[in-house]
Amino acid sequence: MCRHLAYLGPPRSLRALLYAAPHSLHVQSWAPRHQRYGTVNADGFGVGWYPEAVGPRAPEPLRYRRAMPIWGDASFADAARAIVSGCVVAAVRDATVGFGSEESGAQPFRADRLLFSHNGAAKDDEALHAGLGHPAPPGALDARAPVDSAPLFAHTVRSWRSSGDLVGALAETVRRAREHSEGRYNLLASDGEAIVGTTAGDTLFTSRRPGEGVLLASEPFDDGPDWHRIPEDSVVVADHERTEIRPLG
Repeated sequence: MCRHLAYLGPPRSLRALLYAAPHSLHVQSWAPRHQRYGTVNADGFGVGWYPEAVGPRAPEPLRYRRAMPIWGDASFADAARAIVSGCVVAAVRDATVGFGSEESGAQPFRADRLLFSHNGAAKDDEALHAGLGHPAPPGALDARAPVDSAPLFAHTVRSWRSSGDLVGALAETVRRAREHSEGRYNLLASDGEAIVGTTAGDTLFTSRRPGEGVLLASEPFDDGPDWHRIPEDSVVVADHERTEIRPLG
């Protein structure tokens, strides 16, 4: 229902990450190559990025979201040339049937130092909300968004805050979500130090190129041989040194 990406590596401009490649996220908004559910991602977009860190930990991320197709925002495309970051999460949205396309539903969602994106849909969003959405985490306003991703975000925030384990938080959120509703639960998140994703019903690929950092993305940006598909029912974590794939459990 969406396309999303996460990047970690040497600082790069948002223009380079979102627009420059032959099959960039910008292109995927109208011509995705691996999308099995929906055909166009025109119901909004968003990007979150971490400014240059001061001290040993990354600061809280900044974010830009719009309730319009990414191709329709020429001002952001221009500004993206000047915004540089070493850690980015971005998404283009195809809204789940029954939910609107207002800006509050555009991802990534944000809480503290966490950026979060959900690619997929829940079959029973009311059951998912009842099982995972309460209580809404303090300070996580996106957990109240009128979209089926919100309870997933709420549970991830609670788990991450209590454990400090982003990998475990995403995996546990998928497991709990499946207890309440069938659905596709490809999640993507970052705390500014690593990027983490799950494959639970949709595609996810990874690419690591020397000197260019690591990417997790719904589909490859080009036809390079360094793109590798993550197996279904997996959780993948990547930092500056390595990429590790584990069973979702």
